[in-house]
Amino acid sequence: MAKKMITIDGSGAVAHIAYAFSDVAAIYPITPSSTMAEYVDEWSAEGRKNLFGQKVRVAEMQSEGGAAGAVHGSLVAGAMTTTYTASQGLLLMIPNMYKIAGELLPTVFHVSARTLATHALSIFGDHSDVMACRQTGFAMLASSSVQEAADMALVSHLATLKSSVPFLHFFDGFRTSHEFQKIEEISYEDIKKLVDWEKVDAFRARALNPEKPHQSGTAQNPDVYFQNREAANPYYKAVPGIVEECMKQVKKLTGRSYKLFDYVGDPEAEDVIIIMGSGAETVHETVTALNRKGKKLGVLKVRLYRPFAADVFLKTLPKTVKRLSVMDRTKEPGALGDPLYTDVHTALAEAGRNDITVLGGRYGLSSKEFTPTMVKAVFDNMAKARPKNHFTIGINDDVSNSSLPLGRQFNAAPEGTVACKFYGLGSDGTVGANKNSIKIIGDHTKLNVQAYFAYDSKKSGGLTVSHLRFGKDKIQSTYQIDDANFIACHNPAYVTQYDMVGHLKRGGTFLLNCPWAVEELDERLPAVMKRELAKKKAKLFVIDAISLAAKHGMGSRINTIMQAAFFKLANIIPYAQAEKYMKDYAKTTYGRRGDKVVKANWAVIDAASAELKEVKIPAAWADATTGAEPMKVRATDYFNEVAKPILGQAGDSLPVSAFDPGGRVPTATTQYEKRGIAVNVPEWQIEHCIQCNQCAMVCPHAVIRPFLVEDGTERPDSFETKPAMGKDYAGNGFRIQISPLDCTGCGNCYEVCPAKTKALQMKPLDTQRHQEKNWEFASTLPDDRFKHNKNTVRGSQFLKPLFEFSGACAGCGETPYIKLATQLFGDRMVIANATGCTSIYGGSSPTVPYTVNSKGHGPAWANSLFEDNAEFGFGMNLAYTQRREKLAEKVEALIALDDTDAPIKEAGQKWLEVREDADASKEAGEALKAACECGLDLDGKECDCAACEGARFILKNADMLAKKSIWIIGGDGWAYDIGYGGLDHVLASNQNVNILVLDTEVYSNTGGQASKATPTGSVAKFAAAGKRTRKKDLGMMAMSYGYVYVAHVSMSANYNQVLKAFNEAEAYDGPSLIIAYSPCINHGINMSFSQAETRKAVASGYWNLYRYNPQLADEGKNPLIIDSKDPTESYQDFIKGEVRYTSLLRAFPDKAEPLFERSEEEAALRLANLKRMAGVEE
Repeated sequence: MAKKMITIDGSGAVAHIAYAFSDVAAIYPITPSSTMAEYVDEWSAEGRKNLFGQKVRVAEMQSEGGAAGAVHGSLVAGAMTTTYTASQGLLLMIPNMYKIAGELLPTVFHVSARTLATHALSIFGDHSDVMACRQTGFAMLASSSVQEAADMALVSHLATLKSSVPFLHFFDGFRTSHEFQKIEEISYEDIKKLVDWEKVDAFRARALNPEKPHQSGTAQNPDVYFQNREAANPYYKAVPGIVEECMKQVKKLTGRSYKLFDYVGDPEAEDVIIIMGSGAETVHETVTALNRKGKKLGVLKVRLYRPFAADVFLKTLPKTVKRLSVMDRTKEPGALGDPLYTDVHTALAEAGRNDITVLGGRYGLSSKEFTPTMVKAVFDNMAKARPKNHFTIGINDDVSNSSLPLGRQFNAAPEGTVACKFYGLGSDGTVGANKNSIKIIGDHTKLNVQAYFAYDSKKSGGLTVSHLRFGKDKIQSTYQIDDANFIACHNPAYVTQYDMVGHLKRGGTFLLNCPWAVEELDERLPAVMKRELAKKKAKLFVIDAISLAAKHGMGSRINTIMQAAFFKLANIIPYAQAEKYMKDYAKTTYGRRGDKVVKANWAVIDAASAELKEVKIPAAWADATTGAEPMKVRATDYFNEVAKPILGQAGDSLPVSAFDPGGRVPTATTQYEKRGIAVNVPEWQIEHCIQCNQCAMVCPHAVIRPFLVEDGTERPDSFETKPAMGKDYAGNGFRIQISPLDCTGCGNCYEVCPAKTKALQMKPLDTQRHQEKNWEFASTLPDDRFKHNKNTVRGSQFLKPLFEFSGACAGCGETPYIKLATQLFGDRMVIANATGCTSIYGGSSPTVPYTVNSKGHGPAWANSLFEDNAEFGFGMNLAYTQRREKLAEKVEALIALDDTDAPIKEAGQKWLEVREDADASKEAGEALKAACECGLDLDGKECDCAACEGARFILKNADMLAKKSIWIIGGDGWAYDIGYGGLDHVLASNQNVNILVLDTEVYSNTGGQASKATPTGSVAKFAAAGKRTRKKDLGMMAMSYGYVYVAHVSMSANYNQVLKAFNEAEAYDGPSLIIAYSPCINHGINMSFSQAETRKAVASGYWNLYRYNPQLADEGKNPLIIDSKDPTESYQDFIKGEVRYTSLLRAFPDKAEPLFERSEEEAALRLANLKRMAGVEE
């Protein structure tokens, strides 16, 4: 039978095998492993059968710890069970891993190995998570490529059955899990032939069963525990032989040969690198290239890491070896060496092989690039008379001086490999289009293919770089492209932000999407880019994909147009065929969004090639000295020296000394980015403005703000104002000012404007660049001239947002709430932020959106983990409570002294009276601080009396005088699921903390998986056939305590209710919980109308507005106030306006309508319960 070749990512390749062997999959989302579980869930929903003739039963748990517990229970009950995880999620599974291994239960945990959060969180790949599991008793098998990941997954499942030892199969997160390659797919019929079915029967026979009962998991005492622990030794001794046997089975089936340790290179090599994971492919490729040049080098690839078969390892080494460099992709601070290095050292020492020099090297943490140039540097180090040990590669360590220097760039890729790079904007569809492109090339040609996608840390709207390779030879280049035949820039703003043509080969092609005429390019392109294009004899093509997408109703989705242009220029397959394949993929990809979307994609495919224009590069460009310049801003040293290089994709060049060892970074740095990524931005229409400030309230990125300018103030000529309304603002001019280069162009400000004639119009960015000078002027205006009314929309929006220009998606439904909180309380906020969307756009390298007021005060923000955020914030409150208690004791003691000055006594007494009142404590604190400073002014003399000592203590701790506002912020995945236990405990503890839950009803950050906040009938990842259970009512559960302030809000459905909720929650002396409806890109809506969605949700009865204030009960009133009216719009029309619901209609029409009806019934019941509690008549 002919081999079936498919183009797929590593996650899909592994999931295909895991599905075959699984009765049950217990899962929880975590990047980058969620994709495996998503495949399994989709296949189960579609009815795919496993080896046992059933659909896999998929269970999403509340956490990784819960998933591991469910795996354990399922195994004990006799079901073949697996899970998929990474990073902190894997660590949460460790307690159960000890149990599963201790009970000799066969299973495979598939792990896309990822960095652990230490000084900072990182979602990218290394081995720090799996290395934390090497003592659990799980066998550990490593894969280095997409094909190998599929094959080793098969070996793992076969071997765990035969050995009864559980396996951890790992491969590099992102580099392998998200890399696409053309591989052989092994059929389930062929897999069946390899399974030891007697072992399956024996496993099921060992299951807990009341008809043949036994007991497991008992408690043992010191007299027998040790002996029993040693009883499993024969099982572990047998594992290497069993794995070898299974590898031979796979070879017989596929022809692909694997060994526990695979040596590649010259048989007489003296210098050998030992490595595992995707880096082994790079070393293999480099060794092949260097040996062709006459070198005698080798690489030993580690596959079975636990148990470590030392005898097999020693036999695999070439007899001639003199020097080994052992490469670890993890860091163990304080250890004598990193894990693989110490294992190799031990194996050699126990065998008496003291003739071999062993060097340890660390590489690739958090997916740091590991290239042939670096591999060559490792070999060069070995060749030195005194080689460096315990070295690092790929960084400049100017602190510990551990790093190896790099030589000239070394290209190890086989001749004829074509390399292409695509610079896109997150959410413009570039990545999706390139995934389709690589599948088209892989599925319809004989070429080998590879695709990898790099992202910055912003949400949609950030930079994406797609790396595509194809060629006749096997592709082992597990690193990003640095020598490209073709480069495409999908966003014109990038020409001044990134060096895109520096990696273009001589004679290569550069494709630019821009609205500029050919004659404008000399002015629009930077001088350095023009010089590079000319000197490299490049071919330059332009296309106005933005206008073409707008013409065909595709908004900002220019992906299909750019894909068509690529196929037209790349000439890989005849364009007529490529056009057909693109249309087929468009139908497959966008079919769930409806025929209109599919036809729009078809139309732009038809039109794209005609819009493509070749530009003859002028000879004068070779010496160009003028052209477009990046936006220049006056910034801090930190921004210029650290953040700016990172933003420009040059972070790899920064040395170790550039960073704070504890990971601390300054705030208020997004203001210097000036990304300029929007196509259209708002223009203020002064004559139509009614000064309501609603546009500012909903702006997700704080780029549109009202300003008050005192009459007579010198200002730019274009800074036009109108008289400010209201007696408090008499003598001032009013202006709405936009920061065009910080805007993402969502248009929600335009949508919410209530003026009869809209006071905002969306205009092309180029027409509004002059407004940046007006923004700069507005930003210098004092922010403390007025005491604005925080209880009104208009008054609150004059307050400076202390959260601005974040990396959130355009139209984000979450950020307006965070921004509002910082306007109201930001100068004294302390924020504990759960991992998730809020932490990624709120705290991602290299810039910080939290900023400061004119006094330098602003939110202090920290992230711990995903699961512990409520406890983390609770701990912050404990600390501030304790520290302020100490301060209060000192103030009490100070004012009790006879020697204390009267002004200090008076100010101290006042502060003690109001210290738990936010605004009053600030004023009283300032007065006490001033009194102490005045009392200590002794003409330069130092006094050590008790009064002066007390005053000095107060000044030393003056930052504790103002009451801090503790906010615990996160999404529904945290609050409803993994962090609910902690959240519930913190609420029950009755302490004064504020909890803000941004409810998107899915795990937004990891790609849109279902959570307990997901309503009935909604399609989400892990709920491919629609969620079958109702949404958890977090608000109702919190209200049951009776002493928790609870509010349910929806931004533009009722602005005043949102303001009341925030102000009441913060003022309440006890725990508060605000649950905020937050439309999300994962809902499948047009995010230009995300605020309209907040109104529709309330009008249809999908989301209720209410406030539960325990203080009202103390006054003898009903504490629950329902702020929304009975539904006035159709519930069904609302949910059918979102793809997350309509996709169920298309995929499972027979199941959709009953689920939709049930969802509406549940909403009605929820409202009825609220009315009953509020004492409202039906």
